[in-house]
Amino acid sequence: MAFKLVMIEPKAPNLHIFSGFSLPRLGSVILGTLAHKLGWDVSVVIEEQYPIDWEEVAKADLVGVSTITSTAPRAYAVAERARKLGVPVIMGGPHVTFLPDEAMEHADFVMRGEGEAAFPLFLYEFATTHHWTKVPNLSWRKPNRDIIHNEMSADRIDLRNIPLPEWSLVKGKSLVMGGKRIVPIQTSRGCPFDCSFCSVTGMFGRKYRQRPVEHILQELRLYNDSRNFIFFYDDHFTANKSRTRELLNAMIAENFKFKFSAQLRADVARDVEMVKLLKKAGCHTVFIGFESVNPVSLESMKKQATVEDMANAAQVFDRHGIHIHGMFILGLDDDQPETIKQTVRFARKNRLSSAQFLILIPLPGTRNYEKLKAEGRITFSDWSLYDAHHVVYNPTNFSLAALQRAQVWAHAQFYSLRETTKRLFMFRFVDIGIAHYARRLNLNWIKKNKAYMKLLELLKPQKDAAIKADFRQVIDLEEAA
Repeated sequence: MAFKLVMIEPKAPNLHIFSGFSLPRLGSVILGTLAHKLGWDVSVVIEEQYPIDWEEVAKADLVGVSTITSTAPRAYAVAERARKLGVPVIMGGPHVTFLPDEAMEHADFVMRGEGEAAFPLFLYEFATTHHWTKVPNLSWRKPNRDIIHNEMSADRIDLRNIPLPEWSLVKGKSLVMGGKRIVPIQTSRGCPFDCSFCSVTGMFGRKYRQRPVEHILQELRLYNDSRNFIFFYDDHFTANKSRTRELLNAMIAENFKFKFSAQLRADVARDVEMVKLLKKAGCHTVFIGFESVNPVSLESMKKQATVEDMANAAQVFDRHGIHIHGMFILGLDDDQPETIKQTVRFARKNRLSSAQFLILIPLPGTRNYEKLKAEGRITFSDWSLYDAHHVVYNPTNFSLAALQRAQVWAHAQFYSLRETTKRLFMFRFVDIGIAHYARRLNLNWIKKNKAYMKLLELLKPQKDAAIKADFRQVIDLEEAA
């Protein structure tokens, strides 16, 4: 009889920018696929899409829980409930990779870092001799309760050895938007850049690793249907330009029927031929981390980008008919209240299809977290607030309440009815649909977080009257809705 494994990705605790787009992370599905290939009976639960069946969990031999920082409290609650049912729990993901001792308070094991090589070894030991010292990346307990952290593997995962995810293992239905089934695919890992706010390099390293083009095509052929939409999960899809050209040309030769989106940097737009290839291969939307319109902030976060690059990217992609989702960070140490307004003006002026204005999060595993922690500036340690929609640290040039108001104000301004009407006359109907979603989400966030806002007001006097006045307009929108 096969061992039974239930992999769980806990739901987010609060409303956030992608609440309506609950795409699973790939880790749980890939590890579940590896276990299935080893003969385990596997089910994968993405809690945002499907409720946990606790009767099924009680019958499992092992539960795996994957978590990012904002879902950690829910992940710990899930782990503890599974353990009360007598089922051992192994946790993984970025948050527990950087805080394994914390996670070991709630789980039996923690798999740190990439798990594709270590997890099958763990499953073998789990089913046989329990010689945990043989499993790299593993945290576990001795009989005397001492926690042992095995050494991390010196070798990064060869992406050629990762199996194609078996989506049939996932409970429930796939995410569908606008009549399209959204399919997440990852073609690379790692990032050659090392931004101070980002945990990608801590998790996957700075060495950029890529899957062979034919390996990617093998997966893409499974979804060659106009009813599918591919979301490339790579943190930097075009980091290796020659490889990206090879892949895009191969996709063009295959004449794939689907459209796709990808995350990339603004400086890609310097290469207009690359932009043309992206469009020809079926690129519908690019997600660009602009982060800031403040050159000093860009320098201090080691973004290695310029405001000129950002403006050029917006113009070039728009000219070639590719939608742009701009991602901005508010509350950096060199930012002033005026920076928030400049950021919104930039997004409007450059006609971004959509934008997110999210608050800097001191994520464990980043230099930013270590800096703010050392300076005693982290105000809240409730991980559920670490979703980039809540201020959790003391900003330099804002009170906590002022920065929170600024974040809500930015979304209200960019997605205002006035701005949406402009898009109607430009026949940008996709943008209008996104704006309606974002406006409702912003108003719902205000309603659900009134107590939190009152708490922020009590922590420190308001510093900036202009931002306070702007937030008053958001309240008026809520009352009129």
